[in-house]
Amino acid sequence: MTTLLEKFNKDQERKLPDLKPGDTIKVHQKIKEGDKERIQIFEGVIIAKKHGKGIPATITVRKVVDGIGVERIFPIHSPSVEKFEVIRHGKVRRAKLYYLRTAKGKKARLKKKEFAAAIAPEEPTVSETTEASAETETTKVEEAPTV
Repeated sequence: MTTLLEKFNKDQERKLPDLKPGDTIKVHQKIKEGDKERIQIFEGVIIAKKHGKGIPATITVRKVVDGIGVERIFPIHSPSVEKFEVIRHGKVRRAKLYYLRTAKGKKARLKKKEFAAAIAPEEPTVSETTEASAETETTKVEEAPTV
C-alpha cells in the first residue's frame, strides 16, 4: 500500500538521460528575474552523483571559467531544471571525480568513451526479400544478349 508521500514523489520524478560521472552535459535551468523567466545553460563535467535515484538525487557539475573552477549542485528532479543534454561520455574508473579539482592541463582531460559493440545491419523482412529477388530476376532477363 503506497502512502501519499510515495505517490507524490512518484509523480514528481521524471524520465532522464543516463547521467554518469565523467559525462559532459548541458544543464538548462529556469532563472526568474523579476517578472521575467529565462533559461540559463551551464555546461560542464559531472564529478559526482549523490543520493540515489529518487527525489533527493543530485549531481555536481564542474566547469572552468577564466582559469577558475566553478561547481554547481543540481537536484535532478527539480522543476527549475528544464532539461539535461548529454554532450559526450567520458571514460572514468571512479564514482567521484574530485581529483579534477586539483588537476591541471592534460591531466584534467577525460578520454572519450568508445563503444565496442558494433551496430549490426538490419535483416530485411520477408516482403523486402521477395521484392529484391523480383528486381534481380527482371535485370537478368534484360541483360540477355540478342543475336
